[in-house]
Amino acid sequence: MAVASLVQNISYAQIAAPLVVAGGALVVLVAELFLPVRFKQVVSWLSLAVLGGAAAPDLALWPGRVRGTFCMPQSAVGMFSLGQGGPATMPETCSYVADRFTLIFQFIALAGAFVVVLMSASSMKRDRIPTGEYHFLLLASVAGVLVLAGSRDLISLTIALETVSLPAFALVGLKRWSGRSSEAALKFFLVSVASTAVMLFGISLIYGVTGNVHFGPVALHLAAPMTGPVRHLVYLGAGLTLVGFAFKVSAVPFHFWTPDTYAGAPVPVAAYLSVVSKAAGFAGLILLTGTAFSPLLHKTGPLLAVLAALTMSVGNLVALRQTDAVRLLAWSTIGQAGYVLVPLAAHDPQSYGRHVNASIAYLIMYAAMNLGAFAVVHSVRGTGLEVYRGLARTRPLASVALAFFLLCLAGLPPGVMGLFAKVAVFGAAAGSHLVWLAVVMAVNVVVALYYYLAWAARLFGSGSGSEGAVSVGGAGAGG
Repeated sequence: MAVASLVQNISYAQIAAPLVVAGGALVVLVAELFLPVRFKQVVSWLSLAVLGGAAAPDLALWPGRVRGTFCMPQSAVGMFSLGQGGPATMPETCSYVADRFTLIFQFIALAGAFVVVLMSASSMKRDRIPTGEYHFLLLASVAGVLVLAGSRDLISLTIALETVSLPAFALVGLKRWSGRSSEAALKFFLVSVASTAVMLFGISLIYGVTGNVHFGPVALHLAAPMTGPVRHLVYLGAGLTLVGFAFKVSAVPFHFWTPDTYAGAPVPVAAYLSVVSKAAGFAGLILLTGTAFSPLLHKTGPLLAVLAALTMSVGNLVALRQTDAVRLLAWSTIGQAGYVLVPLAAHDPQSYGRHVNASIAYLIMYAAMNLGAFAVVHSVRGTGLEVYRGLARTRPLASVALAFFLLCLAGLPPGVMGLFAKVAVFGAAAGSHLVWLAVVMAVNVVVALYYYLAWAARLFGSGSGSEGAVSVGGAGAGG
């Protein structure tokens, strides 16, 4: 009966976006086999069409009510509603829910991947990257992000996370002629496998205690009184499960793969990892802490507060010493991840949804500005920061754009988007009575000003920007 009910409750409208992207991945792979060499660029346009087409069903779902699919009857109601912010709940136990939370993260993933495809179009031939494989892997990874955002059980969440990660390993190593790229892919793979193993062990402990994988029932079991040994197992399981997503968002001390991977990967792939893949990690963290592990906020909150403080501090301090643009952006993304984690450190269930909204708002700002910064870096020949000295003389528009993106990330006018996003995060920390974390964040914002402003000043300083004025469409290795 349960299986029959499950089959009857599948709604393909809710999963249309992941299906379109997954199907499109196969289409671009097959199309590349039959296209002559001079028409290989068509594959990029196909990928853009797939990503744009996947946004259409999401737009259609936006005005409606919360919808779930792959549902089983007689579920428990979870902890948060759509009106409170964060992921919504269903009157049934559903493995996939299309609510505003899901759709926002899907829009972030689709828009981010769209920009990455545009960035890649000019450099595929130069970097000797196989066009069909590249776009297939990229779309396959995006499909995983779309599924992850809507997942409401531990199994779907884990499989979706691996669907995001496995194609990403190959994307990093697609510059087969580059030993640096292969080394980066290997480091990324080994660290990811280790973190996945730890996460699966944590999930097994949670399942052993609760006997369920759906977030709502898991939360109800965790809210019930537990004996001492069982409580310790739950804390251990929850902590280990969060490790997998801490790796994905480059939270310290699970960050050490990030700089080498970004530096060795093609620049568009580094941009993808820093925005779309990282958004998937934050979606998973929010889903776990806000639904499945919501009764444990008094434990996960302090843990995430410490992670946030370490992440922003290490990221910003090490970024001060960087002389390579991609590595600087890599350490910057680590620091920025710390800011996104700050609102998630709240331990009050009643206000957690509002704090989640602050994290999402900051993530949207970060995604837009970071993609813009990577796009400018990709358009410049060479990645050393000295290449950017005096760039405004030869590339004024690119220089102004990069300066604006850096000011937004720093939270300075005219980058008011970054300023408002940081104020929202500060407000979340203050509202959660995490004064010490707000102070740490304030110090880190000041530290980050140095390297953002130093890079922006270099663009308009004295010196020659002729070396940096050559677009990647011309020649040279972009690193």
